[in-house]
Amino acid sequence: FFRGILCFLQTSMFCRSVLALQLCGCGLLGVGIWLSVSQGSFATFSPSLPALSAANMVIGIGAIVMVTGFLGCLGSIKENKCLLLSFFIVLLIILLAEVILLILFFVYSDKVSENAKQDLKDGLALYNSDTNLGLRNAWNIIQAEWKCCGVIAYTDWHEALKEKVVPDRCCQEHYQNCGRNYTNMFWNRGCFEKVEEWLDDNKLLLGTIGMVILVVQISSWPWPSMTLFHHIHRTGKKYDA
Repeated sequence: FFRGILCFLQTSMFCRSVLALQLCGCGLLGVGIWLSVSQGSFATFSPSLPALSAANMVIGIGAIVMVTGFLGCLGSIKENKCLLLSFFIVLLIILLAEVILLILFFVYSDKVSENAKQDLKDGLALYNSDTNLGLRNAWNIIQAEWKCCGVIAYTDWHEALKEKVVPDRCCQEHYQNCGRNYTNMFWNRGCFEKVEEWLDDNKLLLGTIGMVILVVQISSWPWPSMTLFHHIHRTGKKYDA
């Protein structure tokens, strides 16, 4: 009887781990890669945390979720109590971290926005540096594609470069040294406003993806692993590495 229950739980655990968590991890990786491709230029803008971009964070979380799903799958197949316990702990930490980060983001959203603006403004001063070609290329691409200039306005460049000039890609009609001409030729809107617009336009899509991921993770809640762990223990299945 217990062996039948164990087999049923083992199969259930396998399906949940592989289909749920692996798909969830693949989804996160897909979103991270999409963000990296479509908005990846912003990853270079931060002089303080150049690698800590939204895309990199989502890709990292996706990889962790996929590994966690594999851990649960392997533990259920081998009936390995150590792997199942590790699966329970890792998944619980991931869920708690996601909830905490979500709460902190909403509580401190205004502060996060202001810090991001200031960090981007600090990065403008590095535009002409020969050691920051990535940052220069990123600003050129974003300002040309999004038709924006500076973080809040084109005057951000005046403060950063210590003279009343802007990059040529700020010009509505681009040509060499156009950034030294009249201000009415520059894009009037700042790029940070464009980012906020992009987030607002895609908030339904991003929110839907987030909810689906959360539901999938909750449906794969660690309790099945602990139930399987309990039945393996009761039937006398020993740990083997």
